[in-house]
Amino acid sequence: MPTSTDFDWNDIPLILALARSGSMSATGRQLGVDASTISRRIAAAEKALKLRLFIRDNTGYRLTDAGQVFVEHGEAVYGNVQSMLQASSQEADATAGPVNLTSIDFLFDYWLLEHVPALHAQHPHLQLTLQAENQNLSFTRREADFALRLGKPSDDAALVMRKLGDLGFAVYGHEKFAGTPRACWGTQPWIAYDDALAGTGEMQWLAAMQPSPRKVLKVNSLSTMVRAARAGVGMALLPCLLGRQEGLHRIGATVEVQRDIWLLSHRDAGGIARFKTVSAWLSQAYAANEQLLCGAASPL
Repeated sequence: MPTSTDFDWNDIPLILALARSGSMSATGRQLGVDASTISRRIAAAEKALKLRLFIRDNTGYRLTDAGQVFVEHGEAVYGNVQSMLQASSQEADATAGPVNLTSIDFLFDYWLLEHVPALHAQHPHLQLTLQAENQNLSFTRREADFALRLGKPSDDAALVMRKLGDLGFAVYGHEKFAGTPRACWGTQPWIAYDDALAGTGEMQWLAAMQPSPRKVLKVNSLSTMVRAARAGVGMALLPCLLGRQEGLHRIGATVEVQRDIWLLSHRDAGGIARFKTVSAWLSQAYAANEQLLCGAASPL
């Protein structure tokens, strides 16, 4: 029996065309191949298959019994391949199906969720999954299709990375801290992250403050920090996006820290319609809220 390496599967459409026309010249015109090339490829296919597929007589080329069996199966195989290619192309061109996006939860809760209805109104067959996760999920294993990260990640050959924009941080607190002069910030109580998050830009800014601030409470989550600030425990450096929506008082008009928002995607996602749609949607959503995200919105 011939093996798969003996036979060139690209010869199937050529054999099918010759079986239909019975003429080398007609097959050549149909496929844009000269007759000598067709003759050579038919001979190579018969040699690989160890079968005689065609007999030539005064009417042209007609199938042998073995050739008839080959063509019957070949039509089915070729039809399945064409269906597969068409279905794959339609899938790549359709803005439908699942898209997994991972990010820090507050970017979902305080920014992106309000833009989801417009996305679904335009693309109702898109199935968006939002995964609140700050760990690096695997793009290779398709644990995520997109990720929003603060700060540029290390290079990865499987990833496409682009800066989406900036995220501004300012000082916020309870109304009792409103109007506190900047020169007195170091004497006030502060809410900080615990030591595990001491390397963040926010905590490095706080550590550089003079005089050294009193860190009266350390937490390991942004939501806890916000609730503590709202309760009046101390002042906190928060994303402007979040502090404003939580009704906290912005203390000082200056944006103290700017961090990059990076959009990560798998390198293969650029040719698939639903991924291109979501990528464009993320850019539009950022542009719609750029001032708030950067911290340019007026303080409360």
